[in-house]
Amino acid sequence: MYQHGDQGFSLGGGSAAVALAPDFGRRGLAGGRFADLDLVVDLGARIGSKEWWRGLGTLAALCAAALTLSPGLNRPLPGAVPAASTADQWDQVRAQSISPLAYGADSGRHMAATDLVRPLAEAPERPMLELTAAIGEGDSFARVLERAGVADAEAEQVADMIASATPLDDIAAGTRLDIRLGRRANKHIARPLDALALRARFDLRLELKRVGGVLQLTRVPIRVDYTPLRVTGEVGDSLYRAARAAGAPARAVETYLRAIGSKMSVGGIGSDAHFDLIVEQRRAETGEVETGKLLYAGLTQGRRKLQLLEWTADGRTEWFDAAGVGEKRAGLTRPVTGHLTSSFGMRFHPLLGYSRLHKGMDIGAPTGTPIYAVTDGVVTFAGRHGGHGNFVQLKHGGNMGTGYAHMSRIAVRPGQHVRQGQVIGYVGSTGLSTGPHLHFEVYRGGQAINPKSVSFVSTSLLSGQELRAFRSKLAGLLATPVS
Repeated sequence: MYQHGDQGFSLGGGSAAVALAPDFGRRGLAGGRFADLDLVVDLGARIGSKEWWRGLGTLAALCAAALTLSPGLNRPLPGAVPAASTADQWDQVRAQSISPLAYGADSGRHMAATDLVRPLAEAPERPMLELTAAIGEGDSFARVLERAGVADAEAEQVADMIASATPLDDIAAGTRLDIRLGRRANKHIARPLDALALRARFDLRLELKRVGGVLQLTRVPIRVDYTPLRVTGEVGDSLYRAARAAGAPARAVETYLRAIGSKMSVGGIGSDAHFDLIVEQRRAETGEVETGKLLYAGLTQGRRKLQLLEWTADGRTEWFDAAGVGEKRAGLTRPVTGHLTSSFGMRFHPLLGYSRLHKGMDIGAPTGTPIYAVTDGVVTFAGRHGGHGNFVQLKHGGNMGTGYAHMSRIAVRPGQHVRQGQVIGYVGSTGLSTGPHLHFEVYRGGQAINPKSVSFVSTSLLSGQELRAFRSKLAGLLATPVS
């Protein structure tokens, strides 16, 4: 350890202590009267001496100076506060800084024009414009081009060229048009059409290009695969959910349920049954896929196998099974809108003056009210028929028939096939009639019966060549592989 002696510091702790120079350490100011003044007094030595008290006073003075200069004992000095920027000053600062896009990115100082700047008479235009347009519902093809900037005469010319390749009505709403407009001579005329491309049909793309100043139309056929989509699977908990999970379109599944429901109760289908759907489908070589209507509806439940194909017979489209039996249609359509004035049975005839059997029912209605066929049938008579006046008679299946009398005008001809609900004539007051009404009769085996006792159940049947064509189409569909 170091020890303090009269001659300065010396290294203690052994006999071989080395003496240091007497002016090393706290002594040794550069000569003069303060040469022996010790500014840093060792307060641990010579306690109570004058040097010790001087050292203590020096320490107290230094501590007092530090406390005096501390922030807690003095108030802060007031400084100059800059004035708030005015709006003009803020704009000036912002103009010289990098502004965010929220301010419109109008940063940077814009220099004023000098004598070296020549004003342009007009701004130069782009040499061409590329844009897209879409055909709206009920829109005109030429009108779409006009809105895009094509001149009226040229828009009509282009529409005629497109119509030469495909009917304009066949172009679906929403079809996209890729348009390129070229350079124009001045701003006061429309730009010329340089190119046009569109998907006119699923299997056809049309392109127009200006070559040598003349528009030329190019047809680009697109190969399409028309193989139907066949989806099969097990019913499970829900027929609808199972068919949708197997990949059948929602609309096709809804049609499938209605078709199956025409032959059996959908609620009675067991979870172990298997469904079979065949749907129209077309796939373009460009990758697009479109599905259409349901073509075939099949269901296998135990030993029962139901195969339904949509077919049109006698102007009516319905679902027929593999045997050529169509849908059952129960009940009769009301022949005319009106009120009952006389029922079937014996009554006093107001014109003949005696009682006789009234072979039908009378329904009062204003002249000209439409008269409808109560069910499908064939017209066996249409013309004047004694006291019936203008009269129409229809023949239906099951040896049944109906008659409509006192018409003001007949709307069918003999031998014509009519469907349920079709207009066959109009209410009048021809023949033995006291006012405008319809006299409606129903026959079984040629004998008039009470119309209220009859509720026809009609079923379409295929036979002969039509049945063979039906079965041939069914066999072709069943050869479709499962997707």
